[in-house]
Amino acid sequence: MDEKVAPEKWYVYVLECADGSLYTGTTNDVAARVAKHNSGKGAKYTRGRTPVVLKASLEYENKSEAAKAEYVFKELSREEKIARIKAHNI
Repeated sequence: MDEKVAPEKWYVYVLECADGSLYTGTTNDVAARVAKHNSGKGAKYTRGRTPVVLKASLEYENKSEAAKAEYVFKELSREEKIARIKAHNI
């Protein structure tokens, strides 16, 4: 019998860095990715801006959809990003 494997979920996440800036990325494991950023082994941008705090994350069906949503989010102004985070609509 073939068992169906559940498709891997992907997430767009937003971090607030220690300097108050926002960082957005995609991952399939938010907790592990945040830990990696805080360990200094995440994105180059966050390495000098730790600790980072997860402000929001949103689940997508696949990596492609998450990447598209990340691109759209990154094009927003800081004010628009904050408004979306508050509305849980990243």
